[in-house]
Amino acid sequence: MASVKIYSTPTCPYCKMAKQFLEGNGITFEDVDVSSNQAAAQEMVSKSGQMGVPVLDIDGSIVVGLDKNKIKQLLNL
Repeated sequence: MASVKIYSTPTCPYCKMAKQFLEGNGITFEDVDVSSNQAAAQEMVSKSGQMGVPVLDIDGSIVVGLDKNKIKQLLNL
């Protein structure tokens, strides 16, 4: 099982869709709210070079945004 971390905010509709997509495919993930955790926000930017959410870290591979094809590829779905 892949290690999946999603950097998100509570008000982001694409973050919600990304989490629903993962849940719908039975993928366990760690949800990190970057709106309330400044250290996590800095970690996200250092990994992705992006301020926008969602950012997914799948076994060290970074996916910016809701790129379902790339997520499926990395998770072998």
